[in-house]
Amino acid sequence: MNQTIFQISKMDCPSEENLIRIKLEGIASIAHLEFDIPNRTLAVFHKGETQEIENAIHDLKLDGKKITTEKATQTHFKEDTNQKKLLWAVLIINFSFFIIEMTTGIISKSMGLVADSLDMLADSFVYGISLIAVGGTIVKKKKVAKIAGYFQLLLACIGFIEVLRRFFGAEKIPDFSTMIIVSFFALIANGLCLYLLQKSKRKEDAHIKASMIFTSNDVIINLGIIIAGVLVHWLHSSTPDLIIGSIVFVLVVQGAIRILKLSS
Repeated sequence: MNQTIFQISKMDCPSEENLIRIKLEGIASIAHLEFDIPNRTLAVFHKGETQEIENAIHDLKLDGKKITTEKATQTHFKEDTNQKKLLWAVLIINFSFFIIEMTTGIISKSMGLVADSLDMLADSFVYGISLIAVGGTIVKKKKVAKIAGYFQLLLACIGFIEVLRRFFGAEKIPDFSTMIIVSFFALIANGLCLYLLQKSKRKEDAHIKASMIFTSNDVIINLGIIIAGVLVHWLHSSTPDLIIGSIVFVLVVQGAIRILKLSS
């Protein structure tokens, strides 16, 4: 049994961890995976060569590279029986905030909130695919991933068109207070998801490390929308909201492409 360490620079949150899990699940030589999100590393316990594993990780475009391969001292691994329950918990949190942010974004005229709702939906898709994959076939998983990826791309394209329409048209200035309040609660929700999933693997960590929180793209997005809300109020302009919305839509497209990579 060998242990190979990968550095994955763009592994910022648990949804990306699950993307990698789904991508690697069909490789028979892998015995166990250990993720360290704060340090953005993955330890793969496997038999034989690493080329198939390296190709799968590279395919997700998360800037993954092999660091070391050595003989593993650990050969027995305890399964996490709570994993399915945790996946359901974070799926419900993310999908709930998709509905909340989409609704409040439309009402308050904020494209930042609408865009972030789609980012929450993308995370929901990843957790949902993970749950479907448990006990399901790889073919079924790939089919669901393809549908979810194209649906996400469609929503992101509609969002970009709406941003352009608002940028060149005379649109009402978004409600800055709604942007700030909803994003603050979304920030808490993302922190809770990180806490639940990391605590399940690191029983010795009673609370979230600062590095664990602030390496997450989701948290950075929430902070960005809060700042955009302040600027909307200060400048009395919808431009900051449209800018942050455009940035998040780009991230949504990247997430959709990674989901589609699962179907290949």
